[in-house]
Amino acid sequence: MASISTLGVGSGLDLSSILDSLTAAEKSTLTPISTQQSSYTAKLSAYGTLKSALVAFQTANTALNKADLFTATTTTSSADAFSATTTGNAIAGKYNISVTQLAQAQTLTTLNAQSDTKTAIASSDSSITIQQGGGKDPVKIDISAANSSLSGIRDAINKADAGVSASIINVGNGQYRLSITSKDTGVDNAMSISVSGDSALQNFMGYNPASATNGMEESVTAQNAKLTVNNVAIENSSNTISDALEDITLTLNDVTTGNQTLTISKDTSKAESAINDWVNAYNSLQDTFASLTKYTAVDAGTDSQDTSNGALLGDSTLRTIQTQLKGMLTNSGSATLKTLSQIGITSDASTGKLSVDSTKLENALTTNSAGVKDMIVGDGKTSGITTSMSTNLTSWLSSTGIIQAATDGVSKTLNNLTQQYNAASDRIDTMVARYKAQFTQLDVMMNSLNSTSSYLTQQFDTSSSSKS
Repeated sequence: MASISTLGVGSGLDLSSILDSLTAAEKSTLTPISTQQSSYTAKLSAYGTLKSALVAFQTANTALNKADLFTATTTTSSADAFSATTTGNAIAGKYNISVTQLAQAQTLTTLNAQSDTKTAIASSDSSITIQQGGGKDPVKIDISAANSSLSGIRDAINKADAGVSASIINVGNGQYRLSITSKDTGVDNAMSISVSGDSALQNFMGYNPASATNGMEESVTAQNAKLTVNNVAIENSSNTISDALEDITLTLNDVTTGNQTLTISKDTSKAESAINDWVNAYNSLQDTFASLTKYTAVDAGTDSQDTSNGALLGDSTLRTIQTQLKGMLTNSGSATLKTLSQIGITSDASTGKLSVDSTKLENALTTNSAGVKDMIVGDGKTSGITTSMSTNLTSWLSSTGIIQAATDGVSKTLNNLTQQYNAASDRIDTMVARYKAQFTQLDVMMNSLNSTSSYLTQQFDTSSSSKS
């Protein structure tokens, strides 16, 4: 008997449609699970969006949570001969500065020239000892006889990290000299050089400032910087002077013609910029909150919610963060300033967003920068708006924080839903396979019965015809 390849061919029944209908009916039971999976997947993504928004705000909050923003100063010099930088604690004022001498590093150059840079000077192995003042340890450099050319000595000194640099000078007419320069300026960093092991090398490059006979000469003299600040004489081994004026570092570039003026002024621009960036970041965070909790009203009597609703609508984790952040806006550490509105920052009751009155903020920073600092930064531990927010943001975003806990909860639910879906899908596939097998058997049986019926009918017809 021929096999039945298509359901219903043998029986004449529409078994394929019946099987499709049964399959669709069974698979419809998966829809509620799929719907839940979509909802929790959207929630998982929403927690990622929330975390990213909080990290962005945390960056702006950290930038504002610095006390020296509110004591920042700017410097102005009346001459290019010097410049200055300040720390946050520098006191505003004016200083008369006169620079009469720059610090410079000592350079020693050999008196005798060599006709090339490759010929060995020493006939035996030796060592060069370079001693700089200022309490530095001497540096000993071994020189083999074969490596005692100008190039060999230069390279050995530069590799030794001896606090000096060596170079070869072409003085013309095929003549070369060795030059050694201290890396640090000032009299205290002047050098002496001694050679042991070979007298020719000692005579060539030995140098002792107390000796009358030396192989090298001081081509550049070590000297200290000399200046006066408000007519007080100052001498320093460096052209960068950080210990003359409290919280002010001077950089000397040249000598001056008489007294020049350095002006230290209060700078509110850094604090203003940080506050505006913080407000913008806070408002962006509020936009994220609004997007994730969006609600669209539906007609009364409709069970389903609008598909455009935010994935975290009614979410307790987001609501907790949003409520606590708003409460921290009043955690002032100042005795004189209690509300942000006093420095020009106000809140919109309907959106939760902040706005800045630039004029009022600048005036507050100019007239009471200490109070603004106390309000915003506080003691850096428990009081102050940004300090309180910093502590909580760190907690929320930690690996054990509420966002991670919520994310883990959603992930666990999704895993359970996946297991439920797979189990139900496997059950349906098994059931459909059983239906198909039964329908196939029915089709075969009906086909067989139909064939038998046709045969018998044919036999009856033949018999009747013969009798006639």
